[in-house]
Amino acid sequence: MNQHSGNQHWAGQAERGSFVLMKFTAVAVRVLGRRLLSPLLYAIVLYFFIFGRQARLSIWQYQRHLATWSGRSELQPSRRRVFRQFMTFADTLLDKLDVWNGKLGLDQVQLVDPQDVRGQLRRGGRGQMLVGAHLGNLEVCRALAELGEKVQMNVLVHTKHAEHFNRLLGEAGASHLRLIQVSELDPAIMLQLSERLERGEWLAIAGDRVPLHGGRNVRVDFLGQPAAFPQGPWLLAGLLQCPVNLLNCLKIDGRYQVILEPFGERIQWKRSERDEVIRGWVQRYAERLGERCLDAPLQWFNFYPFWNAHDDLPA
Repeated sequence: MNQHSGNQHWAGQAERGSFVLMKFTAVAVRVLGRRLLSPLLYAIVLYFFIFGRQARLSIWQYQRHLATWSGRSELQPSRRRVFRQFMTFADTLLDKLDVWNGKLGLDQVQLVDPQDVRGQLRRGGRGQMLVGAHLGNLEVCRALAELGEKVQMNVLVHTKHAEHFNRLLGEAGASHLRLIQVSELDPAIMLQLSERLERGEWLAIAGDRVPLHGGRNVRVDFLGQPAAFPQGPWLLAGLLQCPVNLLNCLKIDGRYQVILEPFGERIQWKRSERDEVIRGWVQRYAERLGERCLDAPLQWFNFYPFWNAHDDLPA
């Protein structure tokens, strides 16, 4: 897809803002703490709701699709429900502060892992891939890396500021979490990732956002409408020959649930059928993501036109 000169992909717009916000948060957490920061963060999100027309429309669209797809009329959007989703986002930001401050331990997180994916972390061996989404609060999953088995977790991101984020994470005490920029999957990056898997490290990547400049993506059915999803996680898993597990962290009845589930033991294809195989995995993932959205309908945090051509619309 071609990018219009007057518009910008979500990653390009969010990159600078997210870096500045993280720097601000890292300092504010140490100086103020959650109690004093709460009113400020709620005020920021309220401003975002009032003046972020595109964000409001995007959440309205998501809620409408989810309600129609699921047949649950109580999920139909209203101004109140859209506002509640914004406030849920503010609550999630505050919970991130608790994670950074070390105030959210494993004893406060319920692990839902019926097939013992966590046991594979404990036993070591070759690493695997975790595919998450912008649903719930993946920051809480840092507990798996920092507070639990001390496994090295490599989070694959599209931001060019990965090294700056790593420095800030280190200052916040995240010694077992590292961000790796993978906007371009060149041979050097592939070799690095393969070596990390061989050392028993795990890779984590979001499966619900296409990278900067569109990247490799495929349009599949999501909540009853065509939407673009990245091919990256599934291409990586196939090229690196590593199993794929799904990772979600949802706040249910005031308590976080970290949900781990195996998704694909092996992704492989013949050259002539690669695109078809990848599309099949992406469609399967989109269906599972929709089911997870029903577990926590207000915890979907993609505030941009998800069902439109991402590079052709402002974030």
